[in-house]
Amino acid sequence: MFSFKRTVTPAVAAIAATLMLSAGVFAGEKADAAAKPADQKTVAKEADAKGQAVVVKVNGQGITRHEVDRAMKVMLAQNQVQEPLAPEAQKQAEAAVIDQLTAAELLYQEAAKVKVADLDKLVDEKVAQNRAKFKSEQDFVEALKGIDMSMKDMQDFTRKDILINNFIEQRFVAKAVATDDEAKKFYDQNIDRFKKEEAVRASHILIGADQKASPEERKKAKEKAEALLKRVKAGEDFAAIAKAESSCPSASQGGDLGAFGRGQTVPAFESAAFGLKPGEVSGVVETEFGYHIIKVVEKQEPSTEKFDAVKGKILNYLKQQKVQQELSSYIDELKKTAKIEKN
Repeated sequence: MFSFKRTVTPAVAAIAATLMLSAGVFAGEKADAAAKPADQKTVAKEADAKGQAVVVKVNGQGITRHEVDRAMKVMLAQNQVQEPLAPEAQKQAEAAVIDQLTAAELLYQEAAKVKVADLDKLVDEKVAQNRAKFKSEQDFVEALKGIDMSMKDMQDFTRKDILINNFIEQRFVAKAVATDDEAKKFYDQNIDRFKKEEAVRASHILIGADQKASPEERKKAKEKAEALLKRVKAGEDFAAIAKAESSCPSASQGGDLGAFGRGQTVPAFESAAFGLKPGEVSGVVETEFGYHIIKVVEKQEPSTEKFDAVKGKILNYLKQQKVQQELSSYIDELKKTAKIEKN
């Protein structure tokens, strides 16, 4: 089945991610596209107010080594890279980060020219929303420290995020159009993406006994599972028993595992689950994790989504793609006329 991610546009998401990586790229300073940058030798020696060496200047606006390193750190964490990169890979990754930060700076310089009403209020509200996602103020502060951000950095990032999103919305999103014919063509050319595979939604009760368990421990686990099965067969509530007895984390949801297709569970579990009809309960099923009692809630037969059912999603997707292309081309044009000095 084709997946459409819920974002304003891919372009907005990409720029927002870049800004989150850079976080303090602008250090609270106002961008001035008309500023006269120093020559290349001066750039190599120049440092910002915090004493950080400037790696690149974009129309006179410096991006520091600290900001590049911070962006690298977050990027590697997001991609779950735990081992140090090889020298050549490190060089390529850093070049990509610098390019992203440069593009974000160029876009911000244009976005800053467009007035946004009640900007300070919007910044305060957005920061408050982000803070509210954490259990405590200390957790929020620690999260910022984890990506080398100060509260000032957070406010600066939020301000730039609002300005850039407003600029993209007005200049690109509002003008992007996708037609029904384009949507139908996309649907026909990508029909496999709209196919729904066979799937089941199931709950289970697990009496854990992994491969390290002794024969006696596995015997006791099986006997307990068989006793619980009798209670289920006698009419006791499956979810209630799962909450009280199951050793799987799904116990808190009454054993609900959600929907899954073939190949997503171990063979014995899959065979039992797909062999049941909605509402049916299995016998005791043994796997390497222990002993399961499975209840199938519903089944999804293989099918293909109709065009009319997905047309709206396709239109939105195509519109997002057009915005992404227009934005990328726009940034390329900005680079052609910008004064970009790299150290």
